Amino acid sequence: MTRDDLRSYRSVVLGVAWRTVHNALTTPNLVIPTLAFPFFFFIAFAGGLSQLSHLPGFHFAQGYTAFQFVFVMLQSAAFGGVFTGFGIARDFEYGFARRLMLAAPHRSALVVGYALAAIIRWAVVAVLLTSAAFAVGMSVGGGGVELVGLYGLALILNSAALLWSAGIATRLRTIQAGPAMQMPVFLALFFAPVYVPLDLLSGWIHAVARGNPVTYLLEAGRSFVSGNAVHAGVAYGSAAALTALCALWARRGLRKAEAAGG
Repeated sequence: MTRDDLRSYRSVVLGVAWRTVHNALTTPNLVIPTLAFPFFFFIAFAGGLSQLSHLPGFHFAQGYTAFQFVFVMLQSAAFGGVFTGFGIARDFEYGFARRLMLAAPHRSALVVGYALAAIIRWAVVAVLLTSAAFAVGMSVGGGGVELVGLYGLALILNSAALLWSAGIATRLRTIQAGPAMQMPVFLALFFAPVYVPLDLLSGWIHAVARGNPVTYLLEAGRSFVSGNAVHAGVAYGSAAALTALCALWARRGLRKAEAAGG
């Protein structure tokens, strides 16, 4: 790739990212769900279900607020990617993506631009959510340094969810593809130990949760918050493998969109 190609690639990435972030943060019907959903789940779970921390066998020194903060942080990252995927589908449905594909010599720059937008969009939520958690007295072990590990996991999950959604959007090219993007991510998140630790689950949900990669992300994230990191290697490895698979899925979807003429 020549210097001119790199300059063009960067221009497309930044242009797509800026437009997507601007729309997401200035359009009420986009920004309200982005901000409202994480705070609703945080209040509902950390507040309304806090008595679950008194169950026999529930051992999490930082308290139920911190326990649920990890889930809501990962959930906000995943759905930040999915909501950005909705925007990709909308751009295809309204014909804007076709113009982008005609103008971009390297079409992968479009996906990279949307991925950058998803990260920025989630970063805004992460800052607000973290501030709210500390404002209500969330306790963090290890001096808070390990929180970087949690944010790293969330960042990778955000990219994986965006790439998954991009693969759907480029194949179906309509906003009606929204449920196909959202439902698998929703099920993966909620078939994990959301409300109580894995050891307190029983029956089929325990078996499903044990085989769910999101479980390792949750357990590692909660260990980061407690200041005693465990399963970090497995969690990061699982997240990286998931992102790689979703990247391949998105790449093939982009080729289908190119073959269909956008």
